[in-house]
Order: sequence, then C-alpha cells, then structure tokens
Amino acid sequence: MAALTRISRPSSIPFSNITKSLYFYTTSAAQPQNTNNSYLQNIKFSRKDPKDRNVQWVFLGVPGVGKGTYASRLSTLLGVPHIATGDLVRKELASSGSISQQLAEIVNQGKLVSDEIIFNLLSKRLIAGEAKGESGFILDGFPRTVKQAEILEGVTDIDLVVNLKLREDVLVEKCLGRRICSQCGKNYNVASINVKGENGNPGMSMAPLLPPAHCMSKLITRADDTEEVVKERLRIYNDKSQPVEDFYRSRGKLLEFDLPGGIPASWPRLLEALNLDDYEENRSAAA
Repeated sequence: MAALTRISRPSSIPFSNITKSLYFYTTSAAQPQNTNNSYLQNIKFSRKDPKDRNVQWVFLGVPGVGKGTYASRLSTLLGVPHIATGDLVRKELASSGSISQQLAEIVNQGKLVSDEIIFNLLSKRLIAGEAKGESGFILDGFPRTVKQAEILEGVTDIDLVVNLKLREDVLVEKCLGRRICSQCGKNYNVASINVKGENGNPGMSMAPLLPPAHCMSKLITRADDTEEVVKERLRIYNDKSQPVEDFYRSRGKLLEFDLPGGIPASWPRLLEALNLDDYEENRSAAA
C-alpha cells in the first residue's frame, strides 16, 4: 500500500476550513515540554485556532526523498507557503552573513545545522510571513530531531505530519541525479531509475525530471550531493531523526506514505491519502 492511513475530510466542510477535519490530530497532542532555550525568548509567533487559519503541516523523510517536490505541489494546491529549511540555510549562505562560513562547513560535511541556527532562521521566516498575512504553512526539513520537535510544539501547533518513505538504493541513485539551474534556481533530476522487483521489494520506475532547453546548459550539482555525503546524511537521519516519527506517532499526527514511484504514480496516491483528490478535480474543473 502506498499509504497506511487516509485522512477523513467530510465533503460538507468547505476546503477553506480543512483544518476542522484535521482537528482530531491536535486535540490528542500532549502538552509541550518546557524548554530552556534562550533563543526562544524573543519569538512572537502567535498560535491560532485551526478554524481561523489554513493547514500547518510538516513533511518528514530522509534527505532527497522528495519532500520539497510534494510539499511545493501541496503548497500551490492549498494556497499556503512552502517553507523549506534547506532553502533558508542556502539563502543565509548566499547572504555572506555572520554565520555563512560556519554554515558552509556544516553543510559540506553533511552534518546537521544546530538547533539554535535553524530555529532562528525558521522563526524569522514564520514571523515575517505572519506579518504579511500568510495563514498556515507546510514545513519541509524541520524538525529533524525530537528536541527540535519539542521546541516547535512549544511555539505553534502542527496539525499533520506526512512521512515520505522510499527504499534506500533508489534514494541514493535519486540524490546523485539532483541538479539545480544556476540561473533560475529551480530543482531538476537527471536520473532515470528502473529497479527490478526482488527480495520482496516491488519494482520501481522514476523518469528524470528534466529542465526546459534554456536551463539545460546551466545545470549544476550541489556540493553536498556526492555519494559519500548522501550516505552520511542517511546515517545521521537514521541516528537522529527517525525518533521524530515516534514523537508524532505518539501524538496521533503521523501519516506514513510509501512512494510507489515517480511523480505520476505518487502524486494521485498522496492526494488520495490526504483526501484531497476530489478537491484537485473540482479546482481543475473550475479553472
């Protein structure tokens, strides 16, 4: 099965109030643990009742699984900002700010950025979005540790956590095929994956996600997309981040989704699991 659970969203509930149908996720959550992190003291991001805002979701999954791809598509569909902490880090790196050199060393070694740095970047983005009138968000790349999840729980409410899963051999090949257009900054993938089913694992195909012709000559590989760094990121994820799944599972917020293939195969199944397939159809018909 591609997904273990399907979210219940009664058709009588307007989509603008979709969080009402997800409210059972937050009502079962335990009270956040007290944190002593000094960098939380100046955060002024306000909590809102689910009925007064759009969705507040998190995408989990090992690096390179496709969190950004699917979070971005859902962001467009739902009308909420897609906030990727990786993009926040890269923006800070490009700014030549006070921590850019420190961040460069951490990223190039495939290590996790400290809680303090990541959370300050994220909180600035959330506060700025709230000031502009943004309602809701889809987080991609945060939290990666239980400590980060506890910090996030202390300042805002998460309605749903989508955990994307993909077999490791396919994942490594996919990561090594990632490319970025040096001009427009969009992400592509040149890997053409066709894996035969064996040892109980089903076969899987993923077509390359190629850029338009004017971007083809401008593709670059991220400095951290080497086999050594990719495997180190997977090791770190397995050691530090998988307990985050248990954290959200214990709160009744985790939706596990096994990617059955590339976007054409996975996107409709994900919408079905989120009970959004009918919404996309209705929206397309009205466009």
